[in-house]
Amino acid sequence: MDVEVAVIPAAGRGTRMRPATRALPKAMLPIVDRPAVQWVVEEAARAGAREIFVVVDPGVGVLIERHFNSQEEGPLAGLEEVTVYPIVQDVPRGLGDAVRTAAGAVGNRGFYTLLVDNLVYPDGDVLPSMAVAAQAGSVVCLRELGTEFLARYGFIVPGEWRDEHIVEVLGAIEKPGVEAAPSKLGLIGRYLFTAEIFDALDHTPPGVGGELQLTDAINVVGESGSCLGYVACDDLLDAGTPSGYLEASTVLGAAHADFGARYRAFVTEFTEGL
Repeated sequence: MDVEVAVIPAAGRGTRMRPATRALPKAMLPIVDRPAVQWVVEEAARAGAREIFVVVDPGVGVLIERHFNSQEEGPLAGLEEVTVYPIVQDVPRGLGDAVRTAAGAVGNRGFYTLLVDNLVYPDGDVLPSMAVAAQAGSVVCLRELGTEFLARYGFIVPGEWRDEHIVEVLGAIEKPGVEAAPSKLGLIGRYLFTAEIFDALDHTPPGVGGELQLTDAINVVGESGSCLGYVACDDLLDAGTPSGYLEASTVLGAAHADFGARYRAFVTEFTEGL
């Protein structure tokens, strides 16, 4: 499937990153030499996206515009053929509502959805493989997760395995806990949706936490027989917590083309002295 559109939900209060996010949106926190959202925009662009819609809180759109679409400084390197549009989510009603906010802009096109909290390792892109796996339906990225994640992530109901990486998704449950978990295959923040997801979101009631859960809409799409799961080889970096943010900064800093070697030498020298 050729995919030229991406939606990046970047609204939310960033409470796990306080006090850093008291005034600065979490998506704009710098990781190495660029804001977190830029890492995700670059990933979508590498996979072929040319229109990228970033869903933000009120007042944040101007920051997205200034960063990505500055007429004074010109386009960012590697994003010359990409246009980034902010879309405002007036009130945070959940991840599902954030995705649905982009429905008018996306229309009937297939689109990637990428979460800013989760960043890929260097050379660890999964979107191209998901696009190859896609047939006429949606594809969600999965990893086998430990028991400690069963009350924190959404998990799928697996069906038939197509090969070692592709499995039919028959349904999904948000934060099921140990007793209700249908598998240990968790949703890890990368999706390829058809426009069918918007109809599912329109007919999905609020779920866990009183919010419109994207996982519940994936359950609807899975029950209709039009969703596959791609099991990734590697985890994603969790940049949505202070400890994960530090780890992501270290991994991405160590791999940086310009100063990664110097940084790796510093880390080695520093840790040897502990």
